[in-house]
Amino acid sequence: MTTKRVETVKPNFSMRSQAFLNKHFSGEVIDYRQIIALYVPILIDQAFLVSLNLLNTAMISSSGVAAVSAVSMIDSLNIFLISVFIAVSTGGTVVVAQYKGSGNARMFAKAAASSVSTVSLIALGLSLTILVFHHSALSLLFGNAEQDVFANAKTYLIGSCLSYVGIAIVEAVCGALRGIGKSRASLKLSLIMNLSYVVLNVICVNFLHMGVHGLTIAMNISRYGAAVIALLYLLKWDTNFQLRLRDMLHMNIAMIRKISFIGLPFAAEQLFFNGGKLLTQVFIVSLGTHALATNAIGGSLASVFQIPSAALSLTMVTVIGQCIGGRNIQDARKFAKSFLALSSFTFVLMALILLPLFHPIVSLFHPPADILHDLFIVTLINAIAQIPLWPFSFLLPAALRAAGDSKFTSMTSMLSMWLFRVVLGYVLGIVFGFGIIGVWLAMNIEWGVRGLVFLLRFRGDKWYQHRLIETDTDKK
Repeated sequence: MTTKRVETVKPNFSMRSQAFLNKHFSGEVIDYRQIIALYVPILIDQAFLVSLNLLNTAMISSSGVAAVSAVSMIDSLNIFLISVFIAVSTGGTVVVAQYKGSGNARMFAKAAASSVSTVSLIALGLSLTILVFHHSALSLLFGNAEQDVFANAKTYLIGSCLSYVGIAIVEAVCGALRGIGKSRASLKLSLIMNLSYVVLNVICVNFLHMGVHGLTIAMNISRYGAAVIALLYLLKWDTNFQLRLRDMLHMNIAMIRKISFIGLPFAAEQLFFNGGKLLTQVFIVSLGTHALATNAIGGSLASVFQIPSAALSLTMVTVIGQCIGGRNIQDARKFAKSFLALSSFTFVLMALILLPLFHPIVSLFHPPADILHDLFIVTLINAIAQIPLWPFSFLLPAALRAAGDSKFTSMTSMLSMWLFRVVLGYVLGIVFGFGIIGVWLAMNIEWGVRGLVFLLRFRGDKWYQHRLIETDTDKK
């Protein structure tokens, strides 16, 4: 009797699960099996990237609070700069995904080639500019930092700038691969770059005791090694694109316009958005080195909570892009709603798992005892706030952007960042004296404001009415 009951319940459960997945995660352009196959490698990649950042912060923490603070400061500036060419590569992902959805293989290959060349040139320009003006930039942004923090920051900034072209090539190739749904190949390239980074970090920092210098050496070797492999993959080993090197050297103006239509507004958004975060970092400097360390460790912990949803955001660009390329608006709406609900669920799950492990995880960073209270409060507030707010603030604009609605999402993000996070962060953190907790509260409030605007946009019709690609024969 017991055996028969188990045999009847199991198929029913399987059928209910499959019916649920078909209802919420399957459509005419893509089904739940393809979405899972796309999502899982991206999830693994995001988990590895965040773990890598945690490991780097933990390893460099052995060199003292000054080293941690310096790396945190320059990583804020790195995010500000690298986000520009990552944004343009996202434009390439959207165009590739829409051409894939429309069934035009010849044009998504051209889009991939244009994405790699455009992103690489932008990265080279940014790298040269910062190398020339690095001392002035550091003095302007972090002139109030302690001398040993400033010296470490200078070393790390120069080393980071030298690596920009390498990571730009990898990001552009990975973005193109995700656009056609080949997230496994993208994962392999990312793992090659980051695993080599970890190994070299351990050697340079832990065994050779090179400190920040060791970080920069490991960064450059790993990024340029992965860039060479990424180009070889695209040119020699992948049969979907059938590209030649001269395709990447050729400036396809028509394709660059399509990529720029998405990428440039997103790049401007990232500049203003991360510029606001950078400005916030500047007045955190005035709160002292321990506040900087609290912010750095708190940011690393927050990124752990966001791993599943960050992977959903990248997955959504491909899924919604392919739906829009096939002109299936109903599926695009359905998938966006399903991803939002799933994102909130993952935040609940991550909070239940990670909050009880707060002290063991934080111990990896060797934090001073007097920052533990503020660090826990920041982590707790953020863990609760991101359950309802983060998906609408970050996941929903990814869907709008994949449909070509990049100008609206960029303007909204820029305005909300400067009107709420920066100004309110200064008021709460500095004027009212709430310190680092006030700065983080302002960030959570800004999420809510921005998410509400995106939700209102999504409920309308304008977000999917852009004609980014031709759905028939492309004349260009």
